Amino acid sequence: MSTPRADLAAAGAHFAALGLSPGSSGNLSVRDGEHILITPTGADLARIDPGALSVLDPDGQYVDGPRPSKEFPLHTAFYRRNPEAGAVVHLHSRHATAVSCLPPWSPRSAVPPLTPYFVMRVGQTPLLPYAPPGDAAQAEHLAGLGFPLRAALLQNHGPVVAGTDMGAAVESAVELEEVSALLLALGDRPARLLSPEESALLAAKYASPWGAGSGTGARA
Repeated sequence: MSTPRADLAAAGAHFAALGLSPGSSGNLSVRDGEHILITPTGADLARIDPGALSVLDPDGQYVDGPRPSKEFPLHTAFYRRNPEAGAVVHLHSRHATAVSCLPPWSPRSAVPPLTPYFVMRVGQTPLLPYAPPGDAAQAEHLAGLGFPLRAALLQNHGPVVAGTDMGAAVESAVELEEVSALLLALGDRPARLLSPEESALLAAKYASPWGAGSGTGARA
């Protein structure tokens, strides 16, 4: 039977197998009733012990287990801004991190609508200004953004993605990495993007966050 602890450990092993969590980078969390389970500081996602996770309350206060990842404010920010979020993934995956080092496509999305699956599974992905890892002010910035989102890029750092459950968060994180790889492969060549109308239809059909202001980027 699936449990939040088992789902988190399985997600970590999956990311490691895909090569999306080099070394001891990245951290994962999942809701478990009234608590949040998060990977401990320095955890290797390939070898997560489901029984040795950090336990926090919804405000990020320590409850039990080993010391949590220093990135826990990012996780709790997503849970605060979206009560439907059931899991959060933060990676240092190569392509999404590279895109986080580039100018954003628009104020609401660092990544343009290159593919329907990016719009469907991820949606607008803002670039948050650089801050040191674990910075509480950056997490508050994320929590206070006034438009819907399920993913963001941390400048010069990497992606953070939320989902209704761990499976959804994993799917969105993998899709964000893939569209980032496509964006880098295209380089400066002119690319055909989905039109605002095409993006809006997909967003409406799949309840994905892609709002007004997502389609006016300088890199379009």
